[in-house]
Parts: sequence; structure tokens; C-alpha cells
Amino acid sequence: MNAFRQEYKAKKVSLPQALELVSDGDKITAAMAGSEPQGLLAELANQYENFKNVRLITCLTMGDYGFQKPEMKGHIFNESWFYGSTDRKFHSEGNISYIPNNLHEAGEKKLDNDNIDIFWGTATPMDDRGYFSLSLGLTYEKMMIQDVDLVVLEINENLPWTLGDTQVHISEIDQVVENKAPLIELPNIEPGEVEMEIGRHIAPLIEDGSTLQLGIGGIPNAITECLKDKEDLGIHTEMFTDGMVDLFYSGAITGKRKTLWPGKMVTTFALGTQKLYDFLDHNLAVEFQQGNITNDPAIIGQNYKMVSINTALQVDLTGQVCSEAIGNKQYSGTGGQADTHRGAQRSEGGKGIIALRSTAKSGEISTIMSELPPGSKITLGRNDVDYIVTEHGIAHLKGKCIRDRVKAMINIAHPDFREQLRKEAQELQLW
Repeated sequence: MNAFRQEYKAKKVSLPQALELVSDGDKITAAMAGSEPQGLLAELANQYENFKNVRLITCLTMGDYGFQKPEMKGHIFNESWFYGSTDRKFHSEGNISYIPNNLHEAGEKKLDNDNIDIFWGTATPMDDRGYFSLSLGLTYEKMMIQDVDLVVLEINENLPWTLGDTQVHISEIDQVVENKAPLIELPNIEPGEVEMEIGRHIAPLIEDGSTLQLGIGGIPNAITECLKDKEDLGIHTEMFTDGMVDLFYSGAITGKRKTLWPGKMVTTFALGTQKLYDFLDHNLAVEFQQGNITNDPAIIGQNYKMVSINTALQVDLTGQVCSEAIGNKQYSGTGGQADTHRGAQRSEGGKGIIALRSTAKSGEISTIMSELPPGSKITLGRNDVDYIVTEHGIAHLKGKCIRDRVKAMINIAHPDFREQLRKEAQELQLW
């Protein structure tokens, strides 16, 4: 047994033993999404009565551990950089609170302005040289490892070994726990006809040789379907998805014309199906970098023909974009939307695109509104907005006055709501 294996053995503990180093009042940051430490979080939930006033900081939690439920009050309080479905469901119970942030500086701001005691992450099994791969997440995870006093890694042999800046050494870790858990999967959403029409509008905006940032869901999947005849596309994205795998195998992605990391698909975290995770394993074409690099607008803007494509919940007639809340109700989070939309517009030939369906609730309401609901959170201000796209067309708002923006937005609203929007715009003296 070499020295690294001996060190690993000395640092290996059980899940209950890992909780013995948690004290009342501690602040614990957990890795996000597909990198979620399922065993440690479940153990904390099981033992919650043993703790008082522990703060748990998460991002896009995928499992339902119950931290937001009333019985946790006084024991575990959850802060989140990005809400998932369970967070939304139990927000009204009052035991979770959203952390406003832009992804590229979320971890740094937390470390600079709060005292984080413990980091819980996930990693692949260690190699013979003492290194692990942080696998599916590098958004803030490595930054926490480098700055937090107590670092615990949950080792899961099912995780893919990813490349880039994902490697950490056993000497940097205080404890390891082993937990062979099924990987967290997010089912691929098949786009419907409305989403496909949005994709068909967006495809002509993307030139051969462009570098792309895409999210996840029906609209991004439709867009990738519409890009398979493009040439020499590149990827510089916060989130790596199944759609990018399909686009790569179609031959559209080569990365040959990329300014930064030519030939590499750059990302900071991945979430999808097993197909995606198999693709990432030891894949020399994929480069994981920390979120303060992938999402820094100054870095994004160095890519030639950078195109950022994000989705929204609602947009007003002047171009204010709400992507994370419905009125005062937090739905998701800012994530990297502002980072990538701004960064793309710094790029030579770059574009920032916001895509959304023109209606919600089975066509009952328009997502294009004269005014956003009271309490709405502005994810992307009208000063920053570039393109807005629905299934009814494209509104290019950049540099346009309010009068021209209103006309362009009404033209891409659902026909059933256009006359109402014209009347409301007149009443508000928008034109």
C-alpha cells in the first residue's frame, strides 16, 4: 500500500462519523445538482434533532431531504443559490431563503462575506497518485475546498472522471466517506411544436463558427435539434447537457474556430441522463473550469461570435426579463443568465438571446406583459437585453427606444393578446 492509500485509509470515516464533526451553529456548503452529496445530506436529515442552528447552503438541490419542512426549524436552516422543485414546494414554510447572486461570483461572495465551516462534496474514487476528480461540478466546489477549514468528500464509484480543473489531492481533504449511490439524472425533455418553432427562429441567428451557451429544457433541446446542419460550432457554457452530446455526434461541434480552449467544450457543471455522464467520462474534448472562469463576462466576451441562449418566465414590453420568480414567489434563480447574456455581447459578432413561449397556463395568460406583476424580480435589466424570441418571431431590442421596443415585443406576443397589449401600452404612455 502506497503512502496515498494509507492516507486515504486514515481519513476514511462512515457517514455517521462524518456528522460527529458538525457543531451547533456551523455553516455547511454542499456541492450542487449532479454533484450533490446524497449520503451526507440524507444523514444530516436523519440526525437533524442532534443539531441547533446549522446553516446548510445549497444550489439546485435535486433530492428531497426535508430541510425546508417545519420540523427542521431551529435545527437546520437552508440557504439556496438556485431553487429546485422541493425548494419551491416548501418555501412558504419559512425554512429556506434564496441567495441573490450571479453565478461567476456566488462562491467568492459567500466566502468573503460569511464564515463557512464545512464543505461537503462528491468525487470519483482516488487514483494511485492520490488524486480524485470532482466529476460533475466545479461551479464553486473547488473554491470551497481551497478556503474552508473542514472538507469532506463523498466518494461515489458511479461518477465519471472528468477533465480540466477537476482534480484534487487526498492531502487537501480532511475526511472521505464512501457511498455508491445511483447518479442523479434529469430526464431529457422532448420539445413540442412551440419549442421547435422557437428553435427554428433562433437557428438563423447562429452563424457557423459560433461558440454557444445553452441551458436545459424543451426550448434548448429544440434549438440543438435545429443546429445540426451548422459547422464548427463551439461550446462555452455553464451547464453541459444531453443536447450538446447529440450536437457533438451530429458533427456540428468541432470547436475549431474557438478563441479560448480551441477544440474543447468548456463547462462548469453537468446535469442530465446516463448518456451524458458516459460521454463525459475521460473525454478529452470536455474541459471543466471553475464557475468564476466559465461565467466571467470578461472571459466569455473573448470568444469570437459568442451566443448566449437562456429562457425566461416573463418579459415586459420594454425588455425587462424575469426568469427566476413569479411575483414575489421565488421559482429558480439568476444562475449565469446575466453573466452569459452580458458576456456574449462583449464578443465580436456575439449575441445574447432570451427565449420563451408566448403564453403560459395552457394559453390563458401572455408571458409578454405591459407590466410585470408586483414584486417581480428582474433577472436581466432592459439596459442589457439584446434579442427576445418567442414562437411568433424575433424582437431585437438592443439600442432601440421604448416606442420601438414596445412595437417589436407586441409583434412577437401571441395574437390573442396583442390588442390588449396595445391598449395597455397606450394607457401607460409607452408610445
